[in-house]
Amino acid sequence: MTEEAAGAFTPIPRESTASLIADRLREAIARGDLAPGMQLAEAELARGLGVSRGPLREGMQRLTQEGLLVYHRNRGLFVIEMTPTNVRDMYVARAAVERAAAREIFQHDPGAAAAALEAVIDRMAEAGHRDETSEVSRADIEFHELLVALAGSDRLSRMHRTLLTETQMCIHALEKTYDGHDARVREHRNMARAFAEPDASLIDRMLLAHMEDAVTRLTHDQAGPVEKA
Repeated sequence: MTEEAAGAFTPIPRESTASLIADRLREAIARGDLAPGMQLAEAELARGLGVSRGPLREGMQRLTQEGLLVYHRNRGLFVIEMTPTNVRDMYVARAAVERAAAREIFQHDPGAAAAALEAVIDRMAEAGHRDETSEVSRADIEFHELLVALAGSDRLSRMHRTLLTETQMCIHALEKTYDGHDARVREHRNMARAFAEPDASLIDRMLLAHMEDAVTRLTHDQAGPVEKA
């Protein structure tokens, strides 16, 4: 870069207030503290976060660009509703990323991936034995994040991260659809072990079935948005 080109830029804060606000709001949406379909009250949020409305609006604008907040004219900003259409669309994107990641893993060291993923499932099983539903869900999310990370593709990981908050919303909503934890643990363990098999198409079929099952659970007989468990 030339000195002239570099001079076109000015120093920026390492992490701006708006960025920190966006992170806090994103986390609140993922946890369900800001529930799907909830309207955001700007004055209350500003007081609760201890910030002025300027950076708050900038932070909320970032989440609007990410698709986590939706503006309704003459009404205001709302957390995205996990309607059947939104759920299906999100899982289409997740399936594309995770199936691509699985194919990449088979080009490198699928055996090591199987062992790493099984370690996550061991923690999921332990949490299930303690009946700690939130920890089971945390391990569920970690499993899918690790699966994509093991592909060694920065771009796939970046794409997957853009879906993370909506993934967390759906996984928390899925909690109430399982009759206990055993089936959930078993399904993920079978996917982990599929990486130790010679047939790469096995895990592809299992991931696709896993995503389709989640969509069915979340949208079955559902006319409105998914509510957090």
